Amino acid sequence: MNVFAKIGHGVRTCATDAARGFFEICHNGFALLGLATAFVVVALLARPDLRHSGEAYLMGWLQNRHTAAQVAASGMTPEPDVIERVRAADPTSLTQQQAAVTNWLSKKYRVAPEPLSVLVTEAWNVGATVKLDPALILAVMAIESRFNPFSQSPVGAQGLMQVMTRVHTDKYDYFGGNLAAFDPVANLRVGIKVLQDCVKGSGSIEGGLRCYVGAGGHGNDGGYVTKVLGEYNRLRSVVGGQAPRMMAPLSPPAPAVPANGPAKPALEAETRPDHPQTLVANS
Repeated sequence: MNVFAKIGHGVRTCATDAARGFFEICHNGFALLGLATAFVVVALLARPDLRHSGEAYLMGWLQNRHTAAQVAASGMTPEPDVIERVRAADPTSLTQQQAAVTNWLSKKYRVAPEPLSVLVTEAWNVGATVKLDPALILAVMAIESRFNPFSQSPVGAQGLMQVMTRVHTDKYDYFGGNLAAFDPVANLRVGIKVLQDCVKGSGSIEGGLRCYVGAGGHGNDGGYVTKVLGEYNRLRSVVGGQAPRMMAPLSPPAPAVPANGPAKPALEAETRPDHPQTLVANS
């Protein structure tokens, strides 16, 4: 037998031994796995309490996964440590459209572009998730608070999106509690969720805005829809590469005074039964 024949015989022998060893390992491993499975089954049959505990743990895990998926789909990612979030960003890191919108809003509302960059980026990212135009989200924010994260209305609406904090406590739980209403990003995400529910429920942007401000079944929105849509159209022009003329949002029309005296004041938003921030929307 020559040298090459010996080498070939040795290689074949090694390959055969390796295959046999691999088969033995797999065979023994499957056998151990089968024994372990059988042991677990017998233990669960003999101990109903263990079986019930396992079922409860599995159901809890599945429910948590389902809840996490729903929260992620709504754009309200759980962030209990909102105090550690950076609230400013470099405007040069934005896309061309985002930078144009940030620059325009910064000049009009006299807001620093760095924190505004974070809000514009969030509007773009969350808007894509919940299928809302970021320009619409920013228009609502502009009319509601003029980008003041600490604003509060006489009826208790708070923050950038003027969300009724005590009504939407469950939504703020994802961000660490009610004080997150004054965290710009947390308030923005909760407000987007409320706006999303309104638009989806009404079937149109106009109806969604009327619902958001609490005028769903009352007709008179005080000019709110007109103001938001006006700002929305201007922002869409900015996104499209045009710079609209700087103009302040329209003032609400003055209420008519009948001959027999002042009209009865409209209900405040929080007391209207159809207001989305009175009825807790599904998370």
